[in-house]
Amino acid sequence: MPYDLDASGFYFENLEEYQARANANRNRWGWPVEEYEIQFIDGDAIDACLFEALCVHQGTFAKFLAAYEDWDEDRKRKAIIAVGECGYAFEIAKDHPDDLDIDIYEFDSLRELAEHFVDEGLFGEIPERIQWCLDFDAIARDLRMDYAETVIAGKTFVYRCS
Repeated sequence: MPYDLDASGFYFENLEEYQARANANRNRWGWPVEEYEIQFIDGDAIDACLFEALCVHQGTFAKFLAAYEDWDEDRKRKAIIAVGECGYAFEIAKDHPDDLDIDIYEFDSLRELAEHFVDEGLFGEIPERIQWCLDFDAIARDLRMDYAETVIAGKTFVYRCS
């Protein structure tokens, strides 16, 4: 959408289409339109979340389009959580999700993460016959000191920012 109220907006699906339409776009006085608000209209929910988290604008959307196609869902989630939840500075033109130090688990709750950690032996060797005595809710409360939960594109994740 153009910031010029006397001009019309347009849809595009790639950088070449945007550039062609932007170059041809004129306001009602015949002047070229120079500034646009870029909006995410159609696509996967995770891509919409990434678009929003990265605050994509006219100066960064070309890099966003490249990342949108190149990054897998794990990288997209990592960038979304880093920027939206952890408050990390992230410039799509020079930063990459693989460089971010964030732990992400696809669990519905901290309790599930606690159970996973016990199963994996992160709290040491716990005999099966006494595992039923463990207070997983208490462990989950302790984990809340370092971990948090978020929902991205309808899925719940537990994460820790380092």
